[in-house]
Amino acid sequence: MTYDIAIIGAGVAGSYIARECSRYKLKTVLIDGESDVGNQISMANSAIIHAGYDAPSDSLKGRFNAAGCLMYEKVCQDLDVPFKRCGSLVVAHDEFEMLTLHDLYQNGLRNGVPGMQILFQEEVHKLEPNLADDICGALYAPVAGVVSPFEMVAKLAENAVDNGVELKLDTIVESIESNDGYFTLGTNNGEIKSKIIVNAAGLYADDVYELIGEPYFELLARKGQYFIFDKEVGDTVENVIFPCPSKKGKGILVSPTVHGNLLIGPDANPTEKGDISTTQNELNFIKEAALKNVPKVGTMFGKIIRNYAGTRNTPIKTEFTTTDGDFIIEESPVKNLINVAGYESPGLTSIPAVSYYVMNDILLPILEREGIKVEENPDFNPKNKKHIYFKDLSEEEKIEVIKENPKYGKVICRCETITEGEIVDTIHRSAGAKSVKGVKKRCRAGMGRCQGGFCSPRVVEIIARELNIPVEEVNYDLNGKSYILTGETKK
Repeated sequence: MTYDIAIIGAGVAGSYIARECSRYKLKTVLIDGESDVGNQISMANSAIIHAGYDAPSDSLKGRFNAAGCLMYEKVCQDLDVPFKRCGSLVVAHDEFEMLTLHDLYQNGLRNGVPGMQILFQEEVHKLEPNLADDICGALYAPVAGVVSPFEMVAKLAENAVDNGVELKLDTIVESIESNDGYFTLGTNNGEIKSKIIVNAAGLYADDVYELIGEPYFELLARKGQYFIFDKEVGDTVENVIFPCPSKKGKGILVSPTVHGNLLIGPDANPTEKGDISTTQNELNFIKEAALKNVPKVGTMFGKIIRNYAGTRNTPIKTEFTTTDGDFIIEESPVKNLINVAGYESPGLTSIPAVSYYVMNDILLPILEREGIKVEENPDFNPKNKKHIYFKDLSEEEKIEVIKENPKYGKVICRCETITEGEIVDTIHRSAGAKSVKGVKKRCRAGMGRCQGGFCSPRVVEIIARELNIPVEEVNYDLNGKSYILTGETKK
């Protein structure tokens, strides 16, 4: 089939841009080499919606961060994604760090960040009693927040598909050729023809571009490791706590999560693309760094329920580029191929504003230039079907839901109080779950204290039943390497 637009990469950038494309009567395809959407960078990150005070005002990060932050209430309401404006504090331990806070404050004003305040020692500790005693001040940004990034991507892809975008998973782009005004993408699942390509391939965006163009940017993979703590200690801090930033980055943060856990991390070290291993030395470093700002964390390491790592992609200077550290959002030297690359923090925050820009300032002018008639999609619906969060219902609401569908009366994941009805719902949605990890990302079954120790067998049974496949074919993650069952132990 021939498409108007082919988007490579179904992370937060590609999925959001696909949703913007679905506002128009265009033939759009969203392609990803993974077996689920948002399975790489968008899966494992800090989940923070940054206020926008730290990116240079003359950068693309500075242009889109604050604007994207302020768009989050609306998009999360439409998509039915958990989001909370908890606020953030960048803390200072001495007068020199206080000077840095004032610089951040002035930069935030230039970037249009509302409501910022410089707080002093007594004010800071009144707001966050568990901070270190020697913290003498902080930059407070009340618009900062936390979100569920994996739910965000799943709901973006779902909304795009519901509005007409075609989703092709397990589809790896192996070659790109340009002939007669069209691109031909050679993939492991056959050829795809498209007038325009949007390259949002995350860590592999430079590799994808080099399938057809001369290198003009290079991405460095950096790994960040994290700890997640049990909800029992989730109220240790109310705001996202950042150390005073350095040239190496924002540093080790201590943050509440939108679901009530506590998160600390990440470090940032160069790594190989795709490396998400954790190492004891780096995890120890994260622990020690977190203690400097929140000493109480030292009493809570017995409450850790999981550690994990995620990778980011940072543009670096090379012999063929001057790009260094900023987003790459532009039509490339290859006509009709748009790169959305180098999409690291604050990429998650910036995506609503970035996608609007890509659609309206890049894609629509190219479509007009190419003589493609563009009409608004009269059936576009920005809202997803509401997910029933059973544990958040009143007793009366629970009774009514169970009357309508008894599966909501069967709790499968006890830690998170996730019902069979919720799991079945995630499986049968557009861009729905097909694996244990897919269910976990969409409704949190298995994300609690026992990390799926009790509920995983039941989740496997439900997936097999709903997809009408043998239980042996149900994987943890549909990558062909994460099988759970191989056969019966007894006949």
